[in-house]
Amino acid sequence: MLTEKSEIFIPGPAGRIHAKYNKSNKKSAPIALVLQPHPQYGGTMNNKITFETYKTFYDNDFSVCRINFRGVGKSDGHFDNGQGELSDAAASLDWLEKENIDYSQCWVSGFSFGALICMQLLMRRPEINRFVAISPQPNVYDFSFLAPCPSSGLIVYGKNDELVPEEYILVLKKRLEQQKGIKVPFKEIENANHFYKNKVNDLQKILNQYIQEETSLY
Repeated sequence: MLTEKSEIFIPGPAGRIHAKYNKSNKKSAPIALVLQPHPQYGGTMNNKITFETYKTFYDNDFSVCRINFRGVGKSDGHFDNGQGELSDAAASLDWLEKENIDYSQCWVSGFSFGALICMQLLMRRPEINRFVAISPQPNVYDFSFLAPCPSSGLIVYGKNDELVPEEYILVLKKRLEQQKGIKVPFKEIENANHFYKNKVNDLQKILNQYIQEETSLY
């Protein structure tokens, strides 16, 4: 059972990064880094979707870390329009790998703005095996850098996302479906908005199923 007594501080490029970390008791456990939604719209690592994603990884025997980007909570620094936040994520993944040198798999996940940073980190770190992007915003951010996408992963979105017209999600889906050597299922949740109001349990079930399927391959 997850206990929230896990506050840590990770050395980062803008100072300390405020994080929560729970280590699996399982030998050679997989690791996962979970990234928060947009800091300028109230996003923190304690966002409900971010927390539930973190908990789902932990419940599946991952050593898992979630962070506050620079300027959020007790993290040093100031918002940096994505570039600094990507550096924060990279530094946190470095720390997580050093804490778990015998890890069997490396996953990254992010919600909304965090999904963008998650995918950007994926492009820079070849050790990442899988990703989970929740409510990405291809109408706001340019995802053309996924050429090619280096790893298989999962993308989840709400059918009634009020911030992202579905046509943008379908364009991203088409682009990734054309790439060889990877599989990126797109899972839509009926009647779900961007924040999965009253649909968090549905999201959890999808995440749990995907994590169990993919970790069983290793």
